Amino acid sequence: MYAIVRAGGRQEKVSVGDVLLVDKMAGQPGDPVELTPLLLVDGGVVTSDSDALAKASVTAEVVGAAKGPKITIMKFKNKTGYRKRQGHRQPLTQVKITGIDA
Repeated sequence: MYAIVRAGGRQEKVSVGDVLLVDKMAGQPGDPVELTPLLLVDGGVVTSDSDALAKASVTAEVVGAAKGPKITIMKFKNKTGYRKRQGHRQPLTQVKITGIDA
């Protein structure tokens, strides 16, 4: 069984036991998290009806905090001596899927 869930502004395909990175969420390691299911697939049965999905739930557990890859921002203007370098690492949360209830 797997589900398509909304996690951190994106859609992710998850199964029980999967560990994924989502945008930063509130919570400490070990805290339970509820994710919004958009589609459930159980064998040959696909559930996409909004009434059935309202009864379904996907639970996860916060594993810990993480950071995304470093990106470098360079600004440069020719002939003026203007150079600016900046970096960014997006804060993320690592979650483990613990259950999918249809």
